[in-house]
Amino acid sequence: MGKILCFIYEEMVDFEMTLACHLLNREIVCIAYEKQVIKSKSGIGYYPMATVKDALDFTDVEALIIPGGFNDEQRPELMELIQNLNNKGILLAAICAGTQYLAKAGVLQGKMYTTVLTKEKLREFFPMTLDDPFPRESYVNKNVVKDQNIITALGNAFVDFAVEILDYFKLFKEEKDKQAMSNHYKCIISFSPSVNALKDNSSDIAKLES
Repeated sequence: MGKILCFIYEEMVDFEMTLACHLLNREIVCIAYEKQVIKSKSGIGYYPMATVKDALDFTDVEALIIPGGFNDEQRPELMELIQNLNNKGILLAAICAGTQYLAKAGVLQGKMYTTVLTKEKLREFFPMTLDDPFPRESYVNKNVVKDQNIITALGNAFVDFAVEILDYFKLFKEEKDKQAMSNHYKCIISFSPSVNALKDNSSDIAKLES
């Protein structure tokens, strides 16, 4: 099994990617523009194992995960890395505002995707971005979208994002297993018909919950 690259940067929203990293049975390699402590939006500090330039020479990459955040610095080496991985059909997974990095690299052209960055939000959060990099004609209004080797998600859909990444690597035997994993991390309880039939009887439900 190869490496899962996680692009980390100042002000990233780290919780959007950590569940996926936790569930994947892969080597996780954090990469950044420079080998220095990265402070996330949560205040937790991360230290990259390699630079983005280093990652250009990796030959055993299975995916690149990009969290959202309030930073839009896209250096040439990141654009090159994204394009190289896309040309090889390697998984590119971005969530929330992290989707802008894929858009700027041009890999969303002809692909269905979702993003929190509407035209209005793009101008609000990143006023220095003069041109809209997103191909709006292929935008899909869903929590998470998978199109071939690209997975995109809204920020509050980080559970769906993680589960979709696992599904990409065929880690579920059946669809019900995928749904069960999603329900588990969303704390959704599947009631049996007999219990569900009591949903309108508050006294019986109180007994069941006591």
